[in-house]
Amino acid sequence: MFTGIVRAIGRVVSATSAEGALRLAIDTGGLDTGAWHAGDSICLAGVCLTAEHCEAGRFTACASRETLAHTTLGSLVRGVAVNIEPAIVMGGALGGHFVTGHVDGVARVVAAREDAGSLQLSIEAPPMCAHLLAPKGSVTIDGVSLTVNRVNGSTFEVNIVPHTRAVTTLGTLASGAMVNFEADILARHLERLLDAQWRQ
Repeated sequence: MFTGIVRAIGRVVSATSAEGALRLAIDTGGLDTGAWHAGDSICLAGVCLTAEHCEAGRFTACASRETLAHTTLGSLVRGVAVNIEPAIVMGGALGGHFVTGHVDGVARVVAAREDAGSLQLSIEAPPMCAHLLAPKGSVTIDGVSLTVNRVNGSTFEVNIVPHTRAVTTLGTLASGAMVNFEADILARHLERLLDAQWRQ
């Protein structure tokens, strides 16, 4: 479980295809990995991955065929910047919202414009997720917890404030960019409950 509060911008050291999967080596951008161990969950660009090997300032993980089919990780190459967040520690601050790292699908940035120092993004959610969006609700984009400003069908609007622009990869997004999208976990479960009631 994560919070959507990115701890560092890392870099892809290598991305190697292996029988349909993708083996990744990631430089953590100065983030202290001293307490990390093999088996830990790490959120990389919004995707929960299991660390296979950890050393000072670096870890490796494998993205499965299933993960590659539903996220942007398949496009990663050496040098690409990625948002990183280690799993939440019990008793730690919850500054964003509960994020699972189980991406619902790939969304597309349809517009990006300056807005009083912030970057305002209009994003088209995956079609099957449009009904999970709500004004002032939460979404996760590439691992970053954001508040939805407005919703119009499957398109929603968020503001990337100056601090978030500086400490995540979202400040560089432009129209046409593809991003990992995760709906609010509460919306997912509410949908499931309502669906079950409807079927009774």
